[in-house]
Amino acid sequence: MTDTDADLGKVVVNRAMSLDGFIAGPDNAMDWVLEYNKYAFPEVMDATGAMLVGRGTHEVGKRMSDEDTSYDGGTIFVLTHRPPDEPERGVTFLTCDLAEAVATARAAAGGKDLEILGADVASQCLQRGLVDEVLVYVLPVLLGDGVRFSTSGLGRIDLEPFNNTQSGPVTMLRFRVRK
Repeated sequence: MTDTDADLGKVVVNRAMSLDGFIAGPDNAMDWVLEYNKYAFPEVMDATGAMLVGRGTHEVGKRMSDEDTSYDGGTIFVLTHRPPDEPERGVTFLTCDLAEAVATARAAAGGKDLEILGADVASQCLQRGLVDEVLVYVLPVLLGDGVRFSTSGLGRIDLEPFNNTQSGPVTMLRFRVRK
């Protein structure tokens, strides 16, 4: 670990997931997650300095923003091939490669954690060894269809469980990524 790395927070894949392994329902529906927000884990948000998401996840989040405006975890970075013509407040669009996007967002997190959201970007980060931890909120619902926890072709990633916490009906599982 370099001196620079010591000043950076962890890179954490952060997911809400149904018991049957979906992070979004059909048509990327995420409304089912909102019913469980009252069981939030504030220590996770307090440790978050920035988020990195893909364009699809960002668009889903924008649809939900009228329903939930509780995010206050620093700058949101969106990795995309097609940035919008008009800027969005609190959002930085990145068109660089994945490793550079992670480094940029992680540096902006100011020593706090960088949260990675979305199946595609998270899977790519896991494949390239850029992730330190995986955090999963298991919600007591079966969706039956939708967006899986990881994209196909991810391959095997070994994890080491180190914490689980219950808040009402929500279980938070934390894993270190074995490198």
